[in-house]
Formats: sequence, structure tokens, C-alpha cells
Amino acid sequence: MANDFTFSITTTRFDEDYSPTDSSRITTNFANLARGEHRQQNLRNALTMIDRRFNALAHWDNPNRDRYTLELDIVSVALEFTAEGDDRAFPLLEVLDIQIVDRHTGRRHHGIVGNNFSSYVRDYDFSVLLPAARDASNGPAVPADFGDLHGKLFEHFLASPVYRERFAMPPVICISVSTSRTYSRTENHHPVLGVEYRQDDFSMTDEYFGKMGLRVRYFMPAGSSAPLAFYFRGDLLNDYSHLQLIGTISTMETFQKIYRPEIYGANVPAADVYRPSLEGQDFTPTQIAYDRVERSELAITQGRYTEEHFMKPHGEILEQWAAAYPVPAA
Repeated sequence: MANDFTFSITTTRFDEDYSPTDSSRITTNFANLARGEHRQQNLRNALTMIDRRFNALAHWDNPNRDRYTLELDIVSVALEFTAEGDDRAFPLLEVLDIQIVDRHTGRRHHGIVGNNFSSYVRDYDFSVLLPAARDASNGPAVPADFGDLHGKLFEHFLASPVYRERFAMPPVICISVSTSRTYSRTENHHPVLGVEYRQDDFSMTDEYFGKMGLRVRYFMPAGSSAPLAFYFRGDLLNDYSHLQLIGTISTMETFQKIYRPEIYGANVPAADVYRPSLEGQDFTPTQIAYDRVERSELAITQGRYTEEHFMKPHGEILEQWAAAYPVPAA
């Protein structure tokens, strides 16, 4: 059963010439930017924002704030079933990998893999499975095993030779804080990540990432308007260098300014007790086009695609595999 499927990785450079592939999940941050009439300008502006933010945070020995530039690769992971038949390969997930280029020395630093996280199976869980469960129960019920299969597939990928041969460190995924939770400022302050916030309770997203073996902490870097959520393994504050952490911050804060400007483009930074909202009007939008409604609709479409091409043809194998998958030691 352990040999029912394998993983494979392909990479695509995310630059101003990037175009999504047919297998790319089109609701991802990077794919959204690469669509429409102004796609190349969108990409160019986003990459410029990332570099400027990086240099603003990596300000030591950098008087002109132009020492570093980032190279971003989209890492696409496919799950390939060994049995014959249709739909043998399925695009499981996509993350971003970062290379930090020092223009002064020519040295290249490997950043953190992860950053953005995109998953067809997550679309299925949240846009197909969860609504169906709530309709059946006439309430806000969440199945007890919600996210179990997704989490086990993710952990299995991280333990695979395919991942370990390519990446030396565990991933860090960075996303927006939840509008359903309240965050309180603490006295803890990191020189790069900034001031730490703590949430009043775990959100559904926190719990979903928890099933992927990831813990969460919230930090608001200097010059930011709101905390970012960092999902990680190990020791976030000590396992990665300052430049690596800055790479993740500058990349993902830029995406959040584009997609959630009400929060990350707010003109007044988060208070000591903070409840994020998409209803705020006092913010500075970017000049980059983005359709948030379309993205939500596409998530439903792609969730149904996953149901048709992944869950239906391979559900029995996946269920048997997940049931036999070892529970990690506490």
C-alpha cells in the first residue's frame, strides 16, 4: 500500500514573463497576477514591491536599499498513482521557493520553501466536503476527520525522498490572519519578525494546518500594518537565518497587500488588541489588479474538479492508505 503512489516535483520561475501552466491551480496568488490585459505589469510591480520590502528590512550594510534581489520558483508537486487507468497523475500542491541574490558579493542564499501554499485537496475540503456536511447536519458541523487525508498526504510528502533530496529544511507557510479571531500584542519582539501577537482561539485554518503537522505563531514586522500568520515545524525563530525570514516576509506581505489591502495596506497599524476586518476603508490599495470574488468562485470549481478526478477514482485507495498511515509520536 505504501507503493500505491509517488510524488514528483517540477519548478517554474516566477518572473514578469510567467504564465500559469494547464495544471496550475489558478486561484494561487501568483497565477492570479499573471492573468488579464495587464498581467506583465502586475508581475513586474509585485516583484518590485517584494525587492523593496526585502531591502528595507535587510538594511544593514545596505545604505542604498538595493543590495538584494529575490528569485522565486513555483514548486509544483504531483501525486502519481502506480495503478493503470485514467487520472493517474494529479497536481497535489504548489509552494514557492526563494533564492536571495546579494548584488554586492554575488553570493546566493537559499531562502525558505513554502511561503504561499496552494492545494486542490484543500479546495475540495473547504468548498465541497464542508458545505455538504453542514447541509446534512443543518448547522455548522465540521466532520471529525476534516483535513485528515490532506494532512497525511502533506506529511508523507515532507518525509519523502523527493522532498528531502531537494530541500534541507522544513517549509514555512505564511498567510493572512483570520477575520474571525482577535489577536493581542505580547511583549515578545524578534529583530526580524517583529512583535508577536497571540490569538484568542484557534481558527479552522489553524486546525487544518495543524493536521499537516504545522504550528502557528503571529508576528508583525517593523513597518507592517498587521500581523502575519506563520505555520512551521521546529523552531521558527532560531532554525532560519534573518535573511531567510526576511525573504518570506517580503514575499508574502506583498501578496497580502495586493489581496487583502484593507488589512495589510491599512494606514493605521494594528492596535494592541486587534480584530482584522475586510470592511475597513482607511487603506492604500496597490495598483495591481485582482478579483477577489472570482478567486472564491474558482475555488469551488477546482474543488469539484478534485472530487471528479482525485476523490472519485482514487478514494478507496486513499482511504485505505490514510487509515494505515502511522500516527506521529507526540
